[in-house]
Amino acid sequence: MHEVLPFRREPAPDTVIRVAGLTRAFPDVVAVDNVDLDIHRGRTLALLGPSGCGKTTLLRLLAGFETPDAGTVEIDGRPVAGGGAWVPPDQRRVGMVFQDYALFPHLDVTRNVAFGLPRKQRRRAGRNARVAGILELVGLSGLGHRFPHELSGGQQQRVALARALAPGPAVILLDEPFSNLDAGLRAQVRGDIQAILAQAGATAVFVTHDQEEALAVADEVAVMGDGRIVQLAAPEALYHAPADRAVAAFVGEADFVHGRSRAGVVDSDLGPLWLSEPLDGPVEVLVRPEDVHLAKDPAGLAQVVGREFYGHDQMLFVRLPGGRLARARLGPVTDLAPGDRCRVSVPRTLRAFPCPGSDQGVPQADPLRNALA
Repeated sequence: MHEVLPFRREPAPDTVIRVAGLTRAFPDVVAVDNVDLDIHRGRTLALLGPSGCGKTTLLRLLAGFETPDAGTVEIDGRPVAGGGAWVPPDQRRVGMVFQDYALFPHLDVTRNVAFGLPRKQRRRAGRNARVAGILELVGLSGLGHRFPHELSGGQQQRVALARALAPGPAVILLDEPFSNLDAGLRAQVRGDIQAILAQAGATAVFVTHDQEEALAVADEVAVMGDGRIVQLAAPEALYHAPADRAVAAFVGEADFVHGRSRAGVVDSDLGPLWLSEPLDGPVEVLVRPEDVHLAKDPAGLAQVVGREFYGHDQMLFVRLPGGRLARARLGPVTDLAPGDRCRVSVPRTLRAFPCPGSDQGVPQADPLRNALA
């Protein structure tokens, strides 16, 4: 087995990237608007949001491909942008994995990976050992002689990652890293990339518009809208405790049930709904499909009207007594079928948001909802 050189060679503070007040405007839009962000060593952060939210511009500011109008960027304790500092991209100790991989078609895998090394290291005797070690890390041992067109999409993705890892950067930046892969390969490759980054001890930031991808791969997710970070949280917290209704609607599947809360209980077509946080007055209750439980009952007031079967689970569509539809996510086996009557319950506590126009008010600025409009 070839020795894989350590990803970090010297101790450093826990915060690898520190962004303060970062702003970048174009003639028709403020793409990044006064963003503050700390990214910690060995963690993977996803920048998640719809098209035009600013996530790619933020990544380009970190890489040095864009110049900020205001604010600062520090990488591994070194100012690289703003406050009078400017360090060009090739001197920031940042590895970049592009959406289209950007491999050199006329170079084999070994030379593509070696190209990521500083020029003086490309000619050293230890170059081959370094490249061989990185190829082993990414699972491509024995393929160094092949050219990009002889590789699958997933293998090309690994070569691009190997090239970014080769010089031992402080951080890896990935721009929509899985978007060029077909659905069947995407889940496998993202699992492989996640394992490679973990084994390398890498600090990574990746851009995605795919909620499932962000939740599956990242240690933390920054949801962006209108150039701002709307919420920064671990995937579990983001899913179960979204900061506002717009984040709740964007991250995962969500139904919103209107009602009036009294002492933390909402009467609804789904039955009584218990809130996780006290809130009185008109509310919209966030109900995820997996929160809804169904029980077959010929005397039940609800009726199954549709089903989508996915293999590992299935979604049932239920018409409630008041006429509205609800979704319930069940396992792959159920005794319910379209046309069956059933009872509906929601046994867990739920998160609710004040209804627009209620006396509790709503946030004045809702950048993610604006971006989705």
